[in-house]
Amino acid sequence: MIAATGCFALKAGLVGFLALFAMTGAVWAQGQVKSTSGDWQMRCENPAGARTEQCALVQSVSAEDRPNINLVVIVLKTADGKSRLLRVLAPLGVLLPAGLGLKIDQTDVGRAGFVRCTANGCVAEVMMDDELIGKLKKGESATFIVFQTPEEGIGIPVSLKGFGPGFDSLP
Repeated sequence: MIAATGCFALKAGLVGFLALFAMTGAVWAQGQVKSTSGDWQMRCENPAGARTEQCALVQSVSAEDRPNINLVVIVLKTADGKSRLLRVLAPLGVLLPAGLGLKIDQTDVGRAGFVRCTANGCVAEVMMDDELIGKLKKGESATFIVFQTPEEGIGIPVSLKGFGPGFDSLP
């Protein structure tokens, strides 16, 4: 689905391109912590077949009123340095057609579709443009919204404290 502002739109050809970056959120969440920036950790791994270490900003969060609803939010730059990705691992059981919603400081940014599910959960991925990155850097909090039914959206807050310096330090 196209975003309300256009900056949270899923690029159609992204799935094939991202086969190179097939790590699930769980793997990124287990990577070696290289640094911490506010509420974000920079975690790094050496993926099979990669020439260099791949790093990502990671934050794991739970819904305040439902601790069994967890998200892993991952931000990374592709190995070629040309793209910046936002990948969110949501729990199994989310309503896939509803997609993943995003608000930054209570302003609706839009929705992204889920691109695949693994044994660890379902993954939504978007290419981040300069506008979205700017909003994340300036914002105080983001709320990711998953749906278990068409009527029931569950907002999961994510702190943006330290996002800007963390993103700028990604290799």
